[in-house]
Amino acid sequence: MTVAETPLRLGLQRFARSVDTEAVLQETLLRVWQCAPRFEPDGRPDGLLRLGHTIARNLAISETRRARTTPVAPDALLGMGAEAGYVQPVESDPHLRAIIQSCRAELPKRPALALSARLRSTGGVTDSELASNLAMKTNTFLQNITRARKMLVECLENHGVRLNVERA
Repeated sequence: MTVAETPLRLGLQRFARSVDTEAVLQETLLRVWQCAPRFEPDGRPDGLLRLGHTIARNLAISETRRARTTPVAPDALLGMGAEAGYVQPVESDPHLRAIIQSCRAELPKRPALALSARLRSTGGVTDSELASNLAMKTNTFLQNITRARKMLVECLENHGVRLNVERA
């Protein structure tokens, strides 16, 4: 089953916007496990895996039909909240923003560079690429991120901002 999990998960990617692919994968693995004792090989390789792909695809299609949902763009969701009577997100606190900027300005050069690079990338660039762009080794980059994070937490707490952050 562990060998089959990755190919099945990859086969479900196209359904990820409309169904809970993790639930479909788990149900698929359960059904393959239940069918395995009665499975009759057809002589071609990976028979159980092929059966798993068929089950996964059929389950995902059934779930898509059952849910009858259409994906909505994230921007459209913001407007929907007001129509339904939900509270709109509150604008950021200018005082908190000033404290954060002040704490970031106090960071040493290398941790500040690493943190800024990671924030600018918004998760679209790997740490190794960010490190390379800053002429750092990946491990050094990650150490600088850790240092920046710890220093920011300490600085924010010194300014009265209490965070629920685990400390290593």
